[in-house]
Amino acid sequence: MATDSQIRFLSPIAVEVKKKRYCRFLKNKIKYVDYKDPNFLKKFLNEQGKILPRRLTGTSLKYHRKVAQAVKRARHLALLPYVTDLMDNKN
Repeated sequence: MATDSQIRFLSPIAVEVKKKRYCRFLKNKIKYVDYKDPNFLKKFLNEQGKILPRRLTGTSLKYHRKVAQAVKRARHLALLPYVTDLMDNKN
């Protein structure tokens, strides 16, 4: 029987540590999502201009609804595009 000191692993044991997602609105105590700020709203859009789901952004349901409404209003006023090939999210 092998003892603990004789057991060798080919690769280290991988332990996945997932980073806890948080709602940035609750953490920073933001009450109002401004639809006139396209640079902030771009953080919730992917490269094609689609709204990212809650499970990826970590936003709570209450604020995700507000973000979605703000994105739709900004699109209507032509502050954000409806569809694009590649959108620059770095701004």
